[in-house]
Amino acid sequence: MAITLMDPDGLPKIDAYRQVAVATGSKLVFIAGQVAWDADGTTVGEGDLAAQVEQCYLNIATALAGAGGSFDHVAKLTLYVVDWTADKMPLVMDGIGRAAARLGVTPVPPGSLLGVAALDVPEHLVEVEAVAVLD
Repeated sequence: MAITLMDPDGLPKIDAYRQVAVATGSKLVFIAGQVAWDADGTTVGEGDLAAQVEQCYLNIATALAGAGGSFDHVAKLTLYVVDWTADKMPLVMDGIGRAAARLGVTPVPPGSLLGVAALDVPEHLVEVEAVAVLD
């Protein structure tokens, strides 16, 4: 695979993601921030952060497949969460877990989570973007 995920000695081990991704492929894939829209542009899980995180990850998987990849090729994810507070982390992790179960993968590439004031439309609570490297 083009991506090797690791937690080097001296860095904390975090269950939600790995600290480092080493990319060796030559085809870069940049996926625009995905929100909780289904294929018809209808918001999934209005008011439900976990459901929206799940849909965002499913959309990332669809985009990756369209580029010839999978979550195995993701070098970095960035999550933008509206009105972030630490008590929302279990909902984020629940959504990731639900998406992982549906996709049959454990998406743990390095990631960043940023709190934002708002997204493109008021009913969107989260947006996820990805960078992937394919062979």
